[in-house]
Amino acid sequence: MSDTSKQELEQNLQALAGHQQEEDIAKHLANEWQKAENTFNNESVHHTISIFGSARIPAPEEKTDSACSKMSRFYQEAQQLAYELGKIIEDSPHQGVRLITGGGPGIMEAASRGSFDAGHPSIGLNIVIPREQRLNPFIAAKHSIEFQYFALRKMYFLRRAKALIVFPGGFGTLDELFETLTLIQTKKMKRVPVILYGKDFWARLLDLAVLEECGLIDNTDESLYQIVDSVPEALEAMQPVFSSLNNSK
Repeated sequence: MSDTSKQELEQNLQALAGHQQEEDIAKHLANEWQKAENTFNNESVHHTISIFGSARIPAPEEKTDSACSKMSRFYQEAQQLAYELGKIIEDSPHQGVRLITGGGPGIMEAASRGSFDAGHPSIGLNIVIPREQRLNPFIAAKHSIEFQYFALRKMYFLRRAKALIVFPGGFGTLDELFETLTLIQTKKMKRVPVILYGKDFWARLLDLAVLEECGLIDNTDESLYQIVDSVPEALEAMQPVFSSLNNSK
């Protein structure tokens, strides 16, 4: 076989391998989609309240030298808030509402834990990544959905969302937050309450006045979210959501 023929054969094999890889990705996405739909449909979930936050923030009782240990109040308050929300949902006449989290440790665990304590089975949207992520013990296996792809996971955080509550977090949390704000801003999804928990944290992080001064966002875009600093404030911000659900047919 000539060198030219060998080169052509190698190119054809590489192209075939690339095509097969694309087909495998498409099949994997379809399988993840179907598994997620089956879980939500089997549980008769029509509406969700998503709670985001860092996987690194520990519970107050955990002893760690991490800088995140200074933020453990957010674990405690996420647990308390999820407990209160879980009780409201369980006592609500409107069926088909469920709390969902990222299914992992940190704030995700806190929210799952509070929901569990309230007798409300939350759903966990887990993700396969090299570090930090593991299924927390407060989510039943049948209520856990494991994703390979962030895009599909984020879609399911929003697909049935009636509200989003965002605790302090890193790049992953910010990715989820800003994608949500972008989709609402561009009217790719229906507007829902986006509640940022932790006044000092978000005030330091989000200086959107810079974007407004540069004309990169509208002066109304900051109204796409609200900031709260306590469990009672967060519950008050959620009242319109529950009123809407209870009044819906």
